[in-house]
Amino acid sequence: MALKPLNDRIVALVEKPLEKTKSGILLGEAKEKPAYAVVESVGPDVKSVKKGDKIVYKEYSTTEIKLDEKNYIILKEEDVLATL
Repeated sequence: MALKPLNDRIVALVEKPLEKTKSGILLGEAKEKPAYAVVESVGPDVKSVKKGDKIVYKEYSTTEIKLDEKNYIILKEEDVLATL
């Protein structure tokens, strides 16, 4: 099932936090969720973000949804702080 955002909403796939550094150090469980995600789809009124962009967003302004064992968020375009 695909999520189709309306108006100025964005659907993004939340990336899993790193479990190991590049040098091989195990990090254990992350206490905080990452505040970045990859855009999966955008509503018709979204102007500054497109599918495939990696975004940084306001953590407490999202709606979280789990589909097919993947964690998605839905947020407004104004809650995107930056692209990576």
